[in-house]
Amino acid sequence: MKLLTLVTACSAFTASAFAVPSQTLTTQRSTKLAALPKEPHPAFSKSTLFRDPAKTRGGAVPGWAAYNKALDDKPLLTKAMTSLVGWCLGDLLAQLFLGSGGPLDWKRLGTLSLFGFAYHGPSGHYFYNWLDSKIQGTGEKQVFSKVAFDQIIWCPIFMTVFFTYLGLMAGDSLSVIGNKIKADLFTACQGSWKVWPFVHFINFKYISTKHRLVFLNAVQIGFNMFLAFLGTK
Repeated sequence: MKLLTLVTACSAFTASAFAVPSQTLTTQRSTKLAALPKEPHPAFSKSTLFRDPAKTRGGAVPGWAAYNKALDDKPLLTKAMTSLVGWCLGDLLAQLFLGSGGPLDWKRLGTLSLFGFAYHGPSGHYFYNWLDSKIQGTGEKQVFSKVAFDQIIWCPIFMTVFFTYLGLMAGDSLSVIGNKIKADLFTACQGSWKVWPFVHFINFKYISTKHRLVFLNAVQIGFNMFLAFLGTK
């Protein structure tokens, strides 16, 4: 009993010495805890998912908001630049992993990057806007109709332009270009039919019109490796 009394007295003396009554300590602690901002754990605050969107454009994806703004302000140029990057990466990876291991062919890289910028991006911009305006909706009938039109009509046209462009850039005659198209067009279309119907189902079903090219270019990096290898062999 004496020990308990002594401990109690010492506690009261310590509290009074710092001029903070025990009741006040409890109240202040509760108030401070309530006033603390509800933030994620410090370990998680370093994650890119918790970046301040006011400081990092696009929030969790740096630059995404700026890219969307560019799509709204200058859609044609933005999509052309998007395709330039996609085709550049596609050929760069093709040379590094499918090539002979020799020095990088900068002329070829520039030729295919220019194709992405000058044709793939602009033509994709107008084609998908037109197709979405003619076949509206995301139902199964509309989506399958778009996929069929893209692969049966647009794919051979695109491949023909691709081989013609490569031939002209290489200085080939029209007869040589024609023979190249006859020899490789069906092979290129077959390669497309193995990949793009599924990709375009997702594209037409879930992707907005203005984001179609950035989605396709992300997938097409791998397919561009195939095209770059086929078109320059």
